[in-house]
Parts: sequence; C-alpha cells; structure tokens
Amino acid sequence: MPDTLDRINAIATKLRSAQAAISTEEATKNALVMPFIAQVLGYDVFDPAEVVPEFVSDVGTKKGEKIDYAILRDGAIQILIECKKIGEPLNINHASQLFRYFAVTSARIAILTNGREYQVYTDGDRPNIMDSKPFLVFDILDMDHVLVPEMAKLSKESFDLDSIVSAAEELKYIGQIKRLLAQENKVPSDDWIRFFVTRVYEGKATQRIVDQFRPLVTKAAAQFIADQVSDRLNTALGDSAGTVIAAPSGAPATETLPSAGTETPVADDAIITTEDEIDGFNIVRAILAKDIDPARVSGRDAKAYFAVLLDDNNRKPIVRLHLNGKSVKFITTFENGKDGDRHDIAGVIDLYQHVDRLLATVKNYG
Repeated sequence: MPDTLDRINAIATKLRSAQAAISTEEATKNALVMPFIAQVLGYDVFDPAEVVPEFVSDVGTKKGEKIDYAILRDGAIQILIECKKIGEPLNINHASQLFRYFAVTSARIAILTNGREYQVYTDGDRPNIMDSKPFLVFDILDMDHVLVPEMAKLSKESFDLDSIVSAAEELKYIGQIKRLLAQENKVPSDDWIRFFVTRVYEGKATQRIVDQFRPLVTKAAAQFIADQVSDRLNTALGDSAGTVIAAPSGAPATETLPSAGTETPVADDAIITTEDEIDGFNIVRAILAKDIDPARVSGRDAKAYFAVLLDDNNRKPIVRLHLNGKSVKFITTFENGKDGDRHDIAGVIDLYQHVDRLLATVKNYG
C-alpha cells in the first residue's frame, strides 16, 4: 500500500510543520482530519452523499447532539468519526456520542482521533454496541507499516467491512500485547522482572533479587532489540559479514565498519569506530528505511563524534552520535537547522526516542 503510506506521510509532514498553529478542535478537523478522510480514505468531504459533517441523529432524550463526521456508502452510514483537538489525550470516556450513535445507526466502525492518533472501534464483543477498546490504533507521525493494509480497508476504494470485522479481534489483542511489551521495555514491572528471574536464577525471587535483576533485564532487552535491528538491516542490504558505510559514486571514500564486537582504527590519528557507534549507525539507518533507501545513509567517524549523513554530504547531517564518553552520552539532531540540538541519552537504544526528529531532518532535505 505505498500510495496510502505516502498520503499518510504527507499529512505527517504537514503536522510537523504546522502543529504549533493548530490550537483548536476546529483547526484540527480542517488541517488534519478532513485531509485524512479525503486523501487517505478517499472520500469526497464536499459531497454530503459521502461525508456528512456535524451529523445529527436524536438519541433518546439527547436531542440535537452531533457527531463530527458520518461517512456513507450506498446511502447507509458505515463510519462515525469523533474528533478532539491536537494534543488532547484520547479517552473513550469522552466519546459518549460514539457509543450512542453506534447503537442507533447502521455504522459498524467508529473512529476517535485528535488528528495525530487514531483509535478505530467496532462491535466485536456485542452486536450493535461499540467495543470499549479499539482494535486498531495508529499514530500518523510513527506509522506502523504492518497496520497500513488494515487501515486501507476503511478507504472508499477498498472498503471491506467483513474483512475488517473478522480481523478486528485479532488486531485488538495483538495491539494491546505490543503496547504492553513497549511499556514493559520502557518501565519494567516487578512481574515482568520476576518472569525472567524465575527462569535464570536458582534462588528465590525476593524483592531484593528482583531489584538487582531490573537493570540486567532492561539491558538484555535493549541489546536484543539492537541485535534484531542489526540482523534485519544486514539481511536487507545483503551483507552478513559487516556493514559498509556506503558513499555514492563520485563521493569521497568512507570506511568499512567492522562486525559488531570489534574496535578497529579507521585512520592514522587514533580514531576508533566503537561497537556503540556501529549499533547507532545501524539503528539510524533502520529508522530511516521507512522513508528512504538505506544506501543513501552513510557515516563518517571523527574524534569527537560519529556523523551520520544523507548522501555522504557534510551539508546534510542527519545526526551526530557522541557515544564514547564514560558517563555522558548524547546526540545532536538537525531537524531545526544546521546548528543542531543536543539530546542527552543513556545509551544507544535511546535513539528510538528520537525517531520523529530523524525523519523530520531527512524530510527537510527533500
């Protein structure tokens, strides 16, 4: 679904550049939600036979209550959309209209959005009663490619209600499990730590032992993720022996990075390319692979930092990795201009906290 993803990325680019100016719910709808309905889902927002804004359907004693958008197909309401302003947390308790309208219209799909995050609901638990948990959650600034085909089923061109509903339960539970894994990876709970302790430690999993294992589990998870990223990137590049920092034809030659676990001087002036720098380079290239050819991402090591560049061009810095300090590690990103912004990090895996900055920098280079 490359066209769908391209359209989502176009709205994401607009959001990054204009978010400060979008301060109300109405502005959110005009700048973000209507373009999503029109460009991504493919419905004509100016045709009331397809999209009805401020849709009214009296529900019991609730007279004149409105839903932000109703999307119709063949004269029947299929999708209801309720909007909040950008930046407002999405809370299903604040979407009572969706619950009420879902029960009295023919809609089987309901969407709650703040213009950036989208939560999609159906009635998988009880017929004609909207589920309390979404089966599809996505963020247009950090779009999970796996979800694009499922989201595309909502579009005018590919609308497939049966397929959506049949896949909803599986998607709902997979999404919840992924979010739990992300939370446990970020802030491990005692139960999560105890799960591993009981499998690798022969003694009793007391609270003291759990606390001792907490940094070990966190570090192991971070290394596992980094290894997976490196393996997938090397497979994609067809290079199992080591990662070459590629330079385009005619550009100055750059160095070949060693395989992970080694430290090899790359010049006569004692510049060392470390394992952390190799991992950092691989992570950055993997992050950017969603938008550009990984071969365009190259690197140059220096005494003070490891520079990751676009097209091996010093005028197109993506990020500088300052990873060799014993106690202080940081990166410099360039989404706001050539001077760069410093961000302290605990380790190389924290690069994943700066995905938006890296993608925005590449977008700025066109």
